[in-house]
Amino acid sequence: MHPTTARRKAAEKYKPAKVKLLIVAEAPPCTPDRYFYFERMDMHDWLFRYVWEGLTGEKPDRTRKAEHLAALRDAGVFLIDLHEDPISGPTASDLKPCVPGLVTRCASHRPGAVVLIKSVVHDVAFEALRAAGLPVVDERIPFPASGQQKKFLEAFRSATEGLVRVRPLAGVALVK
Repeated sequence: MHPTTARRKAAEKYKPAKVKLLIVAEAPPCTPDRYFYFERMDMHDWLFRYVWEGLTGEKPDRTRKAEHLAALRDAGVFLIDLHEDPISGPTASDLKPCVPGLVTRCASHRPGAVVLIKSVVHDVAFEALRAAGLPVVDERIPFPASGQQKKFLEAFRSATEGLVRVRPLAGVALVK
């Protein structure tokens, strides 16, 4: 299966009927076997891991990723990418042409709130989403890798406070 088709199929499985929180990330990973919605990820699943922890206060159990994704779906959480294809080290000039399409895609989900992940995504998309009347949260959130995990959690929790309630999985200890 082509990587783009595999990503779309995986995301569709976990798309909520009603999107309460739409998370916009930069782009899918360049490695074809890595993606937020792929159920089997042995490593480098930073975005999923910290989105889950930011919304639930617990670290995800890799062996139960499908259950975690289902819980996000059931809570109305969905993630899309600004640039729909993998792109290595994108700059604002690489991403800017994708913004009109992003606005259309975001509007089609009719989200209760939109949160942007990574400063460059905020820089290129925030004003356009706000101008389109979308409920975009004005919070610059770093990507949760390269030592930015703590900053991500703080900013992501601040941005999403009170927007959704994700039910932690039974049998998983909460992180304090």
